[in-house]
Amino acid sequence: MREIYLDNSATTRICDEALEKYIEASKNCYGNPSSLHGLGFEAEKLLRSTRETICTSLGAKGCNVIFTASGTEANNLAIIGRAMAKERYRGGKIITTMGEHASIDAPFDMLEKLGYKVARIPTVGGEIDMTALERELSRDVILVSIMMVNNETGALYDTASASKLIKAKAPEALLHIDATQSYLKIPFTKTKCGADMITISSHKIEGPKGVGALVVDGAVMKSKGLSPLVLGGGQEGGMRSGTENVPGIYAFGEAVKIGYSQLFNRYEKLGELKGYLVDRLESELPEISITKPKKSAPHILNITLPSIKSETMLHYLSSLGIFVSSGSACSSNGTHASSALTAFGRSDKEADTSVRISLSHKNTREDIDGLIDGLKSGLNKLSRIR
Repeated sequence: MREIYLDNSATTRICDEALEKYIEASKNCYGNPSSLHGLGFEAEKLLRSTRETICTSLGAKGCNVIFTASGTEANNLAIIGRAMAKERYRGGKIITTMGEHASIDAPFDMLEKLGYKVARIPTVGGEIDMTALERELSRDVILVSIMMVNNETGALYDTASASKLIKAKAPEALLHIDATQSYLKIPFTKTKCGADMITISSHKIEGPKGVGALVVDGAVMKSKGLSPLVLGGGQEGGMRSGTENVPGIYAFGEAVKIGYSQLFNRYEKLGELKGYLVDRLESELPEISITKPKKSAPHILNITLPSIKSETMLHYLSSLGIFVSSGSACSSNGTHASSALTAFGRSDKEADTSVRISLSHKNTREDIDGLIDGLKSGLNKLSRIR
C-alpha cells in the first residue's frame, strides 16, 4: 500500500541531509559547547554556524538566536519571559488573537490568572480585526503575540500592518510572531513582518524533532526586555540554561540552509499543488466545504465534511495509507471544538467535521489524486453507515 502523507503541519520527515549532519555531529562533535577545550570549541562552532544561518534566512543580522527544545518552549519564553522581564511590567496588558496555537493560549491564560490584562482580537474570515486591535492598544501594553500563518485554517495574517499600529499606539510593546507554520514556507523577513521576536521550529522544515528557536531583536536583549524561564548554567546567553542539543541544532541548520535555498521554488510548487487540490474538490466533491481565508499559505487547506466526524474520516483514510489530521497535533486529544475554526467563523458542528490537509514540496499530483479517491470512497461508505 502506497503511503500518502499530508500531515506536514504536524511534522515533516527529516531530510537526508539533516539526518547526515545529525549523525556526523553525534559521532564527531560530542563535546559540551560550554567546555573550554578543543572539543567544546568545535561544538560551539556548530551552534554559532546555525545561528548565523538562521539570521541570514530571516534577514535578521544582529539578532540573538536562543535555542530551545521546541516551538512551544520558544513561545512560552517570548510570552512569559517578556511579562516577567521587569517589575513595572507586572499586571500589564498583553494582546493576542483568537484561534492561536495552544502554546500561545496557555501562557496567556496563566498570566491572566496572575493579574495581567489580556485582550484577544477577533480573526473572523482569517483576518486580524485591525479596528479591534487599535482599540485595545494603549501605553500599558507590553506584548502582542500573533501567529503569521494559522496552523489549522492556513490563514495568512497581516502582521506588518499590525506592527505599524502597535509601534504607533503602544511604543513599549514588543511584537512576537509565531512563525512555526510560515518559516521557509512563505517568503518573509524580520523587517517586513515587523517582529521583535520570532518563533521557529526544526521539525516543521524537515529538521529533527526536539529543537526550536526564539529569534530576538538585539535591542530587546540590550534593554533586558526578556527574562529566562529555565535557570541553571547560563547557556544561550543566560536565556535558556541546559546543555544544548548540538546534533539536533546542527541538523536544524542544515534543514534551514536547504529550505532557504529552495524557498521560492517550493513556494511555487506548494501553490500549484494546493490549486490542483482545490480544483478537484470543487469539481468532484461539491458536498465538501472548503475554508477559504482572504489570504492563505500555500501548504494548508481545511475542509468540512457533510455530517461525518473528522476523526471517523481520519481513521478511514489512515486505513488506506492516507494521513491527514483533524487540526493541530498539539490539541487533537482534546474534546472541545477547534478554537481556530470557530474563531474563523465555523460552527462547533462544522469544526467537529473538519479535516486539515497540509502539503509538502515532496507531495505530487498523484498524492492529491489518491486523497480525492480516498475521500470519495470514504464519503460513500461512511455516509451509509452513519
